[in-house]
Amino acid sequence: MVGIALPALAWDSFRLEAKGTDNLPNSIIPCNPISKFFTNRPASWPNAAVLLQSSAVHVAVTGGTGFVGKAVVQTLAAQGWKPRLLLRASPTALHSASQHPPSSCRGSQGLEVRRVNFSSRDDVASACRGVDAIVHLVGIIAELGSNTFQEAHVGLTARMLQAGQDAGIRRYLHMSALGTREAARSQYHRTKWSAETLVRASGLDWTIFRPSLIYGTNGGFTAVFEQLSRFSPFLPALGGGRGLLQPIANEQVARAFAEALRTPSAIGQTYDLCGPERLEFRQILEAILSSLGRRRIIVPIPFALARIQARFLEFLWPRLLRRAPPLNRDQILMLEEDNIGNGTAADTAFGLVHPSFRSGLAGRHS
Repeated sequence: MVGIALPALAWDSFRLEAKGTDNLPNSIIPCNPISKFFTNRPASWPNAAVLLQSSAVHVAVTGGTGFVGKAVVQTLAAQGWKPRLLLRASPTALHSASQHPPSSCRGSQGLEVRRVNFSSRDDVASACRGVDAIVHLVGIIAELGSNTFQEAHVGLTARMLQAGQDAGIRRYLHMSALGTREAARSQYHRTKWSAETLVRASGLDWTIFRPSLIYGTNGGFTAVFEQLSRFSPFLPALGGGRGLLQPIANEQVARAFAEALRTPSAIGQTYDLCGPERLEFRQILEAILSSLGRRRIIVPIPFALARIQARFLEFLWPRLLRRAPPLNRDQILMLEEDNIGNGTAADTAFGLVHPSFRSGLAGRHS
């Protein structure tokens, strides 16, 4: 039952003002050679030690108003970094960031907001000038119009990496997803792999993170089912709810990103981010209901039936609501896989301490 781009459910419902992929360099198309795409790396960059010892390091963050992004920005600010939020060039996004910044950043001079046309390489490069590191969190779980997986995951990543090179920025942290691999069944995971391939070939001092299911306060995967359980006597468990996940608290994901900036040994590494418990999806639903003190019937939904529903939603949602569907066939492909990994390396490198999933949920409602 798992894989639904589970980490992505906890990210922004980010919408790029993209113009499709026709004008993207051939080198970012999956499986094509990509090393020649990065040709402008400065001959002499400051080494990692210089960056890590700085008392006023500026960090550009994409996706900083989303569920995970807010936690990352808050943690960066609390640790003394100077976050710069790069927001898509829309009045709505800018208003949201200015009116509802992460709590620890309210009233702080450390939070800077820039409006960016993410489909423009020049605009992205301009927005990144003057920072010392880039944290790229953007991802989507469903396509809508020109906002495709290829554009959001691969095209934008290419522009962020090129911006780092053009501006002489060395440190780069990248949010990927657990289950990402070259021969993945889902387009989501394949484009995430293509983005990872670009990151590894960039010549930057990169670190890649692959989270499993992310949960926390004020959003994320668990909030979807909390909201659903308010009105419905049933909760759906696609495929019977037998797939495995390793839930991780949002605060621990944010800590990993912040600590990676000051950890030279994290450069050139790919880390799974996941808690120590491997839980069936049905167990996750039961824990959510228990934390809320609610009783609901968990209904197994066969994948065959879910695919029919997804096809219907893919047709209807964009046409009637002009929104991406809440379920699509690509997600079902991921739901048919477990979403588990080995988080030991990240736990050790960044000092991550995980509560049990049930206690973590209980803490949110206490």
